[in-house]
Order: sequence, then C-alpha cells, then structure tokens
Amino acid sequence: MAITVEVHEGIAHLVLDDPPLNILTAPLMKDLRDRLRDCAADRSLRVLVLSAAGKHFSAGASVEEHLPGAVETMIPEFMATVAALDTFPAPVVVAIQGRCLGGALELALAGDLLVAGRNALLGVPEISLGVFPPAACVQLPRLASPGLAAELVLTGKPITAAQALEAGLVRRVVEDEAVVAEAMDLARAMSGHSAAALREAKKALRAGVARDGDGGMAESSRIYLEDLMQTADATEGLRSFVEKRRPQWSHS
Repeated sequence: MAITVEVHEGIAHLVLDDPPLNILTAPLMKDLRDRLRDCAADRSLRVLVLSAAGKHFSAGASVEEHLPGAVETMIPEFMATVAALDTFPAPVVVAIQGRCLGGALELALAGDLLVAGRNALLGVPEISLGVFPPAACVQLPRLASPGLAAELVLTGKPITAAQALEAGLVRRVVEDEAVVAEAMDLARAMSGHSAAALREAKKALRAGVARDGDGGMAESSRIYLEDLMQTADATEGLRSFVEKRRPQWSHS
C-alpha cells in the first residue's frame, strides 16, 4: 500500500509509505488523491496530517516519468495532486524528515503548517536536470521572498530546516525523531475546535494570501457572514458563550 490512512478523533493521518525514498510515482499520486478525496468528504474531519515512512519524506517525482512519452501525463497528474492537497478543506500539517526534494517539497508546500526535523534538507533541484519545478515557481514567491525563490529554483541547491524556518517556509523545527509527534501535537491543538470554523478560517487565510488589500478583507468578510454564520457550529458556540457569561454580567 503506497498510502496508509488512520483517522482518530477528528484527525486524519496520511502516510507516504514507500520507503526508502517515497518516490512520487503515478500510482502513489493517484492513491494520495483518492485518499484526500475520501477524507475531504468527511465533514467531521478537523485536521489532516501528512507524513512519510522511513528516514526521508520523499525524493520527489519519478525521474523516469519526466521523460517524453510519460511526462505529458505525469505533469498534469502531479499538479492535480498538489492541487488536491492545496485545496483540501481542513487545515493540513506536514511532517518532514530527511530529504524533501523536488516534487516532494512542492507537495509539502501545499500544506498549511510544516514541521521539519533538524537534519531535513528542502530543495527543488530540477534545474540540474534541465527542467524546472512548475508548482514551486508559483508557491515559493508567495511563501518566501522573491530572491530566495529565485535562488532555490535557479541554483537547485537545497536549504536546511533552520534556513527554511528563517525563511518562513517551515513553522517548527524539532529533533528528527519527534517530527510526527510535533505535527500531531499541532493537529490536536486545532482538533478541539469546530470543524466548520476551521474550514472557513482556512478559506479566509487563503483569501488573505491570494488577494491584496481591500480584496482580501472583503472576501474574508463574505466568508464570515455568508459561509461561517450559516453553520450551526458558529451560532451554537456564540450563544453558549453568551449564556455562560450572562450571570456574570447581571451581577456587575
């Protein structure tokens, strides 16, 4: 099985399970998209954690599938896989250890919060093969400085977890053996909240990245009023808070 899945208390844990390098072959990517689709359909799901078995997160997409005759199918499938994670409705935490290169980094960057091991290496070395990383060329300038994005793409040299943390690509850096545990701790910190609120908050955060100034503010307001406030979770949570506080207010 290329992808293993465990769901517990509102957290879905998906594992790339084809060590030692967890190469993103066409079958593995299809399996991942299928699992993501199934998890997305579960409206009670609050957080998704993506990790990998073995010493390395992934060395990226199959080089053989980059060749003519296969690349014409592989690239659309790869971009669809990145999009499936990028558009996953619930928050996504990615746990990275060892090598996270090429398509693997592009996949990881589609998550919301990245946790990396101290010895992790992150990079997009495609330029050394005479090609470029199509998803990273869009992701990196949005997530890091344009200069760092250009350096990573145009030199192909990887950066350390500490450098990725400084650049804002990674949220936390921990000991290698604690990566999954740290990612699960982040997931549990979110999983106690309303599934609807988490999903709508993620939409608003993404709107803030995608739209500048007043456009982002307007979209966040629309999501709050038209999407979130139509859910029972929002009205029940607010009313419960008001009812609990009302006795205190009456004596003030």
